[in-house]
This record gives sequence, C-alpha cells and structure tokens, in this order.
Amino acid sequence: MADVSRTGTLRVCYDQWAPMTIFPSEGSPGRGVVIDMVDKIYTSAGYEPEYYEVPLARGLDMVADGLCDMLPEYLFSKSSEKYFEYAAEETFSYTTAFVVRQNDPWRYEGIESIKGKRIATGPGWDYSSMSVDYQEYINDPKNSSFVEVIAGYDDVVDRIFHMINDKRVDLYADNELVLQHVLNRLNLNGDLKIVRPGLEKKLVERPIFSKKIAEEKRQELIRIWDEGRLLMKGKDEEMLLRKYNVTFQE
Repeated sequence: MADVSRTGTLRVCYDQWAPMTIFPSEGSPGRGVVIDMVDKIYTSAGYEPEYYEVPLARGLDMVADGLCDMLPEYLFSKSSEKYFEYAAEETFSYTTAFVVRQNDPWRYEGIESIKGKRIATGPGWDYSSMSVDYQEYINDPKNSSFVEVIAGYDDVVDRIFHMINDKRVDLYADNELVLQHVLNRLNLNGDLKIVRPGLEKKLVERPIFSKKIAEEKRQELIRIWDEGRLLMKGKDEEMLLRKYNVTFQE
C-alpha cells in the first residue's frame, strides 16, 4: 500500500502523440495509453500528477529547466543524458510502419526506395534510432524538395494524413499504433493504408526525469516508474491498449 503521508505533486509535461499521449478535450477526456499508465503508477505511490500539455520541444525545455519533473516518453539517445535522466523501463518498444494512399503499391525496401517520394515529417523529429539512413536522407539539403516539414501544436499527424490523401505528400513513417489510431479516428481506412515493413529498428521510448530535481527524489520517481511499469506488463497493458482501440500487430 502507498504511504499517503508522502503524497506530493508530480509535474508531468507531455506532447500530443495519440493514442499514446493525448491532449484531452470536452468531448474526449482521455489522455492516452502512456498517460493513463503514469497516472495509475504514481497515484498508487501517493503522488498527484499535474499535467502540462505542450509541444515536444517546449516540454523538453521545461524538464531540462526543472519546470516539469518528467516527460513520459522520449526516444533514448546518449546525447540527451546530459540534460535528463532516463528510466530503465521503457514505456514501449514500438514497431514502425508507413502510411500511403490505398492505390499506392509502394513498399519500403531501404533508402533507395524512398527516393523521388515526397516524405512528411515534423520539425526536429529524429528517426536516427530507427534508421540512420532515413534520418540522413531527411537532413540532406539536396533532398529538401522531397521533404515536407509540418509544424503545429496538436494536429500535425492529422494534417499529414490529409496531405497524403490530397496527394500533396506520398508517405509518412511513425509508430504503428499511432497510424492505426489516426486512420480510425479520421475515418480514412478507405483512402489510406498502413504498409510494412517500417524502418529497420524499433522505436524505443522511455520516461525522462529532470536533473534539477534533488537526486534522492529523482531516484525515487524513477524507481516508482520502473517497478510500476513491470507490474503493468501483460493484462493491464493490453486493457489500456484496447481502451484506445489499438493493438500491436503480430
């Protein structure tokens, strides 16, 4: 049982990446699979989460500056460890896939296969942990006419899907659960499709914690996450995924 005498506020910054992390609205109060996990894990340990819905870049700055204690999902990279401390337990290890138009026979077969295709991405999004070649292709100035960077607050992926449907771009890579969720919510299954394989490696995401937090408290928060996430594997995890109408494909 949680020792409620040590209840405190946990300041959580997060960005929109439905169905994993969602900005709630009046008609749709759910905060997503990963935020539901955070809520269950930390409230059972006596903490009261306080949520800040911000774009990813702003959330990272707020965690680095100590304005937030944690951000629940961020791709793991050695270079980020000087600003944040990662939990040991992943939120998830995601299989990636692409979305294209229904009548497009294209499949990803390495970097040569995307040449001449119009690719959508977001500002500062980093695919290097999944495919160094893909990230280098996007970064290369000579490919800029084939790379469309879509900026925005909470609807970037939605707009990308509509742009593919309108033939303004050709393809987009993301976590397969995100692609499933957006296709279902926008009712575009008749117009767009998910194609596999995705990028070469899985997308590994972990919570990050502010190094501005006192060491003892930071280690406690990390321990609570690591132990709580292990306990949620299996039935509890599957129940949360079903709540948001997504599932990992075999």
